[in-house]
Amino acid sequence: MDKLEKVEMMDKILREFDDLKNSQTSVLKKISKIEADNINLGVGLLEKKLPDMWQNVDANLTLVTALEEEFQEYRDKFYNDNNINSLQEEAE
Repeated sequence: MDKLEKVEMMDKILREFDDLKNSQTSVLKKISKIEADNINLGVGLLEKKLPDMWQNVDANLTLVTALEEEFQEYRDKFYNDNNINSLQEEAE
């Protein structure tokens, strides 16, 4: 795999991280919706378990966000260290 292909793969991974963050955010919204709906129902099982579920998903979202930021820095360093901009211009 050449350097340009590596950067393309890194960019693909960054898009996947973004998609993963969006998915995790959606899960948090759905959990919150269930919690709100349960206010009217008052089911103890949901009152007990949903906060733990929300906390676990939120912790995962935090990990995904941190890893995405670190990987973005890694990608940017690779891009700059290997002068990818000039390689891309040559390829065009």
